[in-house]
Parts: sequence; C-alpha cells; structure tokens
Amino acid sequence: MSLPSTEEALAIIRRRRHECLEVLSSFTAELDGRIAQAGALLRTALGSGRHVYAFGNGGSASDAEHFIAELVGRYLRERPGLPGQAFTVNSSTLTAVGNDYGYERIFERQVEAWVKPGDVVIAISTSGNSPNVIRGVEAARGRDARVIGLTGGQGGKLASLSDVALVAPSKDTPRIQEAHILILHTLAELVDQA
Repeated sequence: MSLPSTEEALAIIRRRRHECLEVLSSFTAELDGRIAQAGALLRTALGSGRHVYAFGNGGSASDAEHFIAELVGRYLRERPGLPGQAFTVNSSTLTAVGNDYGYERIFERQVEAWVKPGDVVIAISTSGNSPNVIRGVEAARGRDARVIGLTGGQGGKLASLSDVALVAPSKDTPRIQEAHILILHTLAELVDQA
C-alpha cells in the first residue's frame, strides 16, 4: 500500500474542509430557530429538575457522550453539574439487553428504566432511521419525555418523531456528524447561558 503524496494529502484536506464549511454555511434561519427552540427546551427541563438522556450508534454514540460530558462537567462556564446520562456508556447493560432482547432494544429498555415525564431525550442518527434509536424515541414519547432529534439528509423517521428535529443539511455521514458537533456545542452554550 503506497501512501498518498504530500500534494494528494493536501488536496484531500482542502476538499474535506471545503465540504464541511459548505454544510455549516448552509444552515438556514429555520434550523437556527430550531436550535434555539431545543436550547430553550433543555433550559426549561433542567431548570425544573428534569434530566437529559442521549444516545446514538457509532460516532453518534460518541457525540451523545460528549454532550452529556458538557452538562455534567462544564462547557464554557463554571456552574454546578447538570443531570445527564448517555445510554451508550454501560457495556454490561448494552450487552445484556442486546443478548437477551436484541440490539434493537438497547435504548428502549434504558428509556423504560430511567426516563420520566418532562425529561429530555437527545436521539442522534445520521440517517434518522436507526431501528434502536427509533425504538428508544418511541419509548420516550410513551413516557411523556421531550425528544430532540439530530439527524441529516431528509430527516428520516426520527425527524417526524421528534419535538424538535435538528436536520443537518447534508446526505454525507461525516459532514452530518461535523454539523451535529457544532449543534451540540451550541446547545451546551445555550444551557450555560441560563
């Protein structure tokens, strides 16, 4: 396997940076408004003692964990820790539920165990159609929790099941994930402002 030349590597770097900037530049006023709405939903829930839960698969699992770390730890301001949990960090729960009930139920069962009315669930799926994410969201809606869905492309089923759907304007998974991290950092800052 030959390594790319310096010029080939630089071309890749520039192309990907351009693609990322193009997606971020195509955020609409409507999407900005939805991000503000999601921030208000989080502030209201946390201000009234509710909890935030987040989940997704693969890179979206990492994004869910990252966002919860911003709540429990801090983002930009010193403040008390805020109650949040990512449903992707307990390998014993994930493997037990996956083994006993099937991978499609790993988030659904945790929602059943933890989520209460008024809590906020942040569901992340770049396609918007991940079966385990959809089942988790359906369980959350059945428990009167509020749902913020982060997705991409046309939004998939997740967008229609969310109280606030934040749809990254791209069909390319890496670009969607880059948009999601900007959105999640912005939500963390909006929470900090409260």
